[in-house]
Amino acid sequence: MKKIISTLLACMIFATPAWAMTLDEAKQKGFLGEQPNGYLGLVKDNAEAKTLMNDINAKRKATYQKLATKNKITLADVAKIAGEKAMKKTKSGNYIKGADGQWKKK
Repeated sequence: MKKIISTLLACMIFATPAWAMTLDEAKQKGFLGEQPNGYLGLVKDNAEAKTLMNDINAKRKATYQKLATKNKITLADVAKIAGEKAMKKTKSGNYIKGADGQWKKK
């Protein structure tokens, strides 16, 4: 299972397209944050960040589905594991969504 997560996280990192705003920039500026469901969420409204989020989330979902099928587990299980790992790896000062559904700085 750890190998699955490592592979998943590597795919998430390298799946970012060459947008004017990178994922790191969007997180540092407080536009995007990690959620426990394995997907990025929009913390503050910004059209460019929202486009970036939608693109990355679509790629994450496709990756999660492949891993779920390969490992005979549900998409939701893979996404949840990925969400936990992504939130743990989130840099201090960036946003994560708490169990209460509220955005907070890590």
